[in-house]
Amino acid sequence: MGLVVQLSYFVASVLFILGLKAMSSPVTARKGVMWAGVGMVLAVLATFAHPKVGMDNLILMLIALGIGGAFAWYTALKVQMTEMPQMVAVYNGLGGGAAGGIAAVALLQGASSEGSVAASLGAEATTLGLIGAAIGSVAFAGSMIAWAKLDERLKRSTLTANHQQWNIGLAIATVVLALWVFNAGSGLPILLFFAAALALGVFVTVPIGGADMPVVISLLNALTGLAVGFKGFLLGNPALIIAGTVVGAAGMLLTYLMAKAMNRSLVHILFSGFSAAPAAAEAETEGEMKEVGTADGAYMMGYSDRVIIVPGYGLAVAQAQHKLWEMVELLQRLDVDVKFAIHPVAGRMPGHMNVLLAEAGVPYDMIFDMDEINEEFEDTDTVLIIGANDVVNPAAREDESSPIYGMPILNVDHADQVLVVKRGRGSGFSGVENKLFFRDNTRMVFGDAQKVVAEMVQTVKGM
Repeated sequence: MGLVVQLSYFVASVLFILGLKAMSSPVTARKGVMWAGVGMVLAVLATFAHPKVGMDNLILMLIALGIGGAFAWYTALKVQMTEMPQMVAVYNGLGGGAAGGIAAVALLQGASSEGSVAASLGAEATTLGLIGAAIGSVAFAGSMIAWAKLDERLKRSTLTANHQQWNIGLAIATVVLALWVFNAGSGLPILLFFAAALALGVFVTVPIGGADMPVVISLLNALTGLAVGFKGFLLGNPALIIAGTVVGAAGMLLTYLMAKAMNRSLVHILFSGFSAAPAAAEAETEGEMKEVGTADGAYMMGYSDRVIIVPGYGLAVAQAQHKLWEMVELLQRLDVDVKFAIHPVAGRMPGHMNVLLAEAGVPYDMIFDMDEINEEFEDTDTVLIIGANDVVNPAAREDESSPIYGMPILNVDHADQVLVVKRGRGSGFSGVENKLFFRDNTRMVFGDAQKVVAEMVQTVKGM
């Protein structure tokens, strides 16, 4: 039976890798999700058949599987596209929490035996358990903070006095307590160790906001993967080792690429406190916002040769992606060349806008990344921006005092005319005023994107 279990874990690991590979392309992403799902089912079934699983454990496993499965099924059916980043943050956090929980049980069992934890579990197992526990706890606490900020239950960017000193102090305390746990024979240092690691996750994540949030979610996902990988070594489970390592490596690579796309180092993202400066929302602007009606906006696009659409989180909030695609199809019938431009950190999680457009049926060959399309704005008649803000703010290019200065943006201001659909006159998620809205070639259409685009559709139909 042991050989069958190990072979099942191996096959599950292969399915995880193939699934992740398939997810790299929207064309095969659905297939990749299915492969990874089959691999997870196989891994769970193999665990039930593990020789070490007794009847008492089997009952607890069935209860846990029932509760978790029912919760996941219900939330997956009910979640709105606007709440998808929050769900990703929560599920990612639960993965880190599970890894930390496994380590806690193992360490407490070691502490209950005679001698130190290291003597009971072995030095190597204890070290791996402590590393995985620390990473998993930070990922869990950080993900919960990310969820609270994305769900607007917590202020977006909050810096306490001497914040970085607190971070350094908590990091040192976590390491010191880990050394104590290694040589301890009681549960108290273990509890203090987890408390310090959880507090570190909270303090590191609280200051982060604005366009940095997708990067942080990707990093937390990578940390969860690494924590799971360490737990695989602790339990001798090859499926956890391979799956955790693959997720950790992929998450780290994605984090690096997104940080590079923003021209910001990961250290700066984690420890600078994006948009924490009080003057961030007080950027100097020239000119005034010029408002037009939905009909005027529709005519601007209908009589253009080339239109580029830039979606943002506001499109997801209004759930206007289906109406937007309807309008695009109408514009194409008028021989308008339409493309979509996606910034690497648009939305609230990696790939948020790609998922949104795919849901509406937008063909993948119409969607272009920033590097692919930035040079085309100069030859574009009209740019339509729906709900995007920081990723199109010229201040990132022109204002050295701006918190987002140096972040690569979509060069929408280089187009002949810019049309911005926005709910109100407020600043974006980072709290930085957008200079684009005051440019001579920019026109504003205020209102809910769903209603605005629906009215534009009716106008285009009559052209």
